[in-house]
Amino acid sequence: MKKARWILGVALTVLAAFASIAVTQPGVAKAGDQSASVEVKIDNFSFGPASLTVAAGTTVTWTNNDDVPHTVVSDDKVFKSKALDTDDKFSYTFTKPGTYNYFCSVHPKMTAKVLVR
Repeated sequence: MKKARWILGVALTVLAAFASIAVTQPGVAKAGDQSASVEVKIDNFSFGPASLTVAAGTTVTWTNNDDVPHTVVSDDKVFKSKALDTDDKFSYTFTKPGTYNYFCSVHPKMTAKVLVR
């Protein structure tokens, strides 16, 4: 009887350990987790990628890799960053489907878009 309890105790401990590893494993999305993130690089006076398609609920983060300040401003003013110095970041979460054209207000020829589905 003692041996059976010991085996059962070991089995439950091993099962609990595997369950905790599965729950805490980094980089694994949980069921129902709709959040996502995407990076846009600002480099050489351009946004990369220039056209991006994401699901609603996605957070887009822009990082300025240039040596001069840039901004990220949507045409319809839904989002607007401050002036981003080198290595500064700006994030926006897209909650509604649509096409969001944006530009750098310091360098208006820098344009791009995010398509949200």
